Amino acid sequence: MRHGKKFNHLGRKKGHREAMLSNMANSLIEHKRIFTTVAKAKALRGYVEPLITKAKSDSTHNRRIVFSYLRNKQGVNELFSTVADKVGDRPGGYTRILKTHNRLGDNAEMCMMELVDFNELMLEAKAKEGKSKSSGKKRTRRGGAKKAATVAAEVVAEDVDVAEAPEAVEEVAEEVVETAVEETP
Repeated sequence: MRHGKKFNHLGRKKGHREAMLSNMANSLIEHKRIFTTVAKAKALRGYVEPLITKAKSDSTHNRRIVFSYLRNKQGVNELFSTVADKVGDRPGGYTRILKTHNRLGDNAEMCMMELVDFNELMLEAKAKEGKSKSSGKKRTRRGGAKKAATVAAEVVAEDVDVAEAPEAVEEVAEEVVETAVEETP
């Protein structure tokens, strides 16, 4: 019975699947980014993330365990030196899967799988985002219309008598919101 056996076999026998995942893990460690199908990337994530966790503590025992999975000395050295240094403080989630397109031949879902801490463009974007968030301004899509409505309501409230104020403020606020919605792209 196959109760509880829920990992993806990827249409391969055990030896072929393990060799393929080992080769893909070596490529991911060496190049920091690979293009593959979504199913293989999800299987590879479960294969390579425990190895990266083991690489965070450099010991002979951990190196031998990782070598039994990768079967490549250069891959093990790269993993324990550069990759482990970058992900040392991260508690998990070392890989990122970004879907790209469907393959022309068989329409398989393709993706880019990368190590999270090695994408300089995303790291720069997060740094810029952190700086913009630290300015204290909250940015929303409709924030301008609401702000304009409250400013217009305050201006109208100053010009209108106290008895007529609620109706006039509501009318002007509705007009300002309608014009702001029409002007937004």
